[in-house]
Parts: sequence; C-alpha cells; structure tokens
Amino acid sequence: MRSPDVEYAWSLLTNHGHVLLCIADEPDIRIREIAARSGITERAAHRIVAELEEAGFVSHVRVGRRNHYKVHRSRKPDHPLERHLDVTILEPTTPQPGGRP
Repeated sequence: MRSPDVEYAWSLLTNHGHVLLCIADEPDIRIREIAARSGITERAAHRIVAELEEAGFVSHVRVGRRNHYKVHRSRKPDHPLERHLDVTILEPTTPQPGGRP
C-alpha cells in the first residue's frame, strides 16, 4: 500500500468529481482554492463549476463578495454506468482537513 504522500499517476475521479468534492467539503470555497486542491487551473475550475451548475449538481448564491455553493445530493449522474448512484457517494467517511467535520 502506498503512503498518502506519494503522488499518483492517475485518479479514480475526474476533475469534475474533484471539484464537486471540494464544494461539498467547503461550500464557501473560492475558485482559486478549488483549483489548487484539484491540481487544475483557475480557468478550468471556473468552467467545471459552471458545468456542474448547468447540469444541476450545484447551485450558488452570492453572499457579499463570495459565492456560497450548495451540492444537490439527490441529483443522479447521466452516464449509464452511474445512473444508479447519487452524489452522496462523495461524502467523506472521516473528517477532511479544511473541510466539514
């Protein structure tokens, strides 16, 4: 088994999944932080958040100068292999650093 500090050549989740995890863990997260945690550019993070919103997985409200995101956990994926799942599979089983308890 690999150490948690080892970088992996691939990931089980897509960048969209990573962005969704970031938002689920911290609803007030900024695009800059999403990009840094996901290992993608800010431009890509912004595009992915917009795609997740358009698809109905995420919505946001403006709170002052920031966005507050909401993950719609009952939204089902469109892919045939994933249609039986909902985004609750992304719930962390243990508290994540910088995320929800």
